[in-house]
Amino acid sequence: MKTWIKRTLIGLAAVSALGIGAAAVAHRHYGHQMSDADLARAKTHAVERIAGRMDLDATQRAQLDTLAETLLTQRKALLAGTEPRAALQGLVAGPSFDRAGAEALLMAKTDALRAGAPAVIAAFGDFYDGLNPEQQARLRERLAQGRDHGHRGRDRD
Repeated sequence: MKTWIKRTLIGLAAVSALGIGAAAVAHRHYGHQMSDADLARAKTHAVERIAGRMDLDATQRAQLDTLAETLLTQRKALLAGTEPRAALQGLVAGPSFDRAGAEALLMAKTDALRAGAPAVIAAFGDFYDGLNPEQQARLRERLAQGRDHGHRGRDRD
């Protein structure tokens, strides 16, 4: 397959995945966009839940809170600009797919991701390095379980 075709297909897949993923992240289960207050409550709930399950001390909890805040900042940067669904609809509004628009959207999202990635990496590194070996092992175990979060009895093919 020619290189330009591969790049176009990869770009289209990335833009589609990014649009769908951003739309899913930007909306609640029932389709309403989450407000800043909703996000703050969700962040607080997640931090409290994780801190309780991992028996975090005050310093570790502060590092987790910093990580969560950094992730929310990254989320805002990725979702900045147009509504993901509207952006995707704009790409297919005409008689042909807006390749230049798709590439511009992809580049904007990639730049936002690249700009915020060092802060996310640093925050996660600080949090992880602040855990004791038992807590690190528990975290690795949870990550290995994936999205099922250890639910048993499901087919895992």
